[in-house]
Amino acid sequence: MFLKDYDYEFTVHAIDVIRERKILESWIYDALNKPDWNTVKEYGNLHYFKNIDENDGRVLHLVVNNNVYPKRIVTVYFDRKYKTIKPVKSEGQI
Repeated sequence: MFLKDYDYEFTVHAIDVIRERKILESWIYDALNKPDWNTVKEYGNLHYFKNIDENDGRVLHLVVNNNVYPKRIVTVYFDRKYKTIKPVKSEGQI
């Protein structure tokens, strides 16, 4: 996967679900670099959310362990809780 060139690595689980769900690398890249929204949740993991117009506007959700080097992409999935997310800019956004 192309993100090996960056400061990220994928868990085996993440690689499996990316293949199963036919999630494009470009979508992952966009979610990491231009998220519509992100937040820190349990265990300090970063959660990135990105509308994927090419997939009916569904929301791609990435969970990243930011406390290790390289950063570890734990899982990637289309989040059914969100139909679409409008870009949010706030002081708390990472």
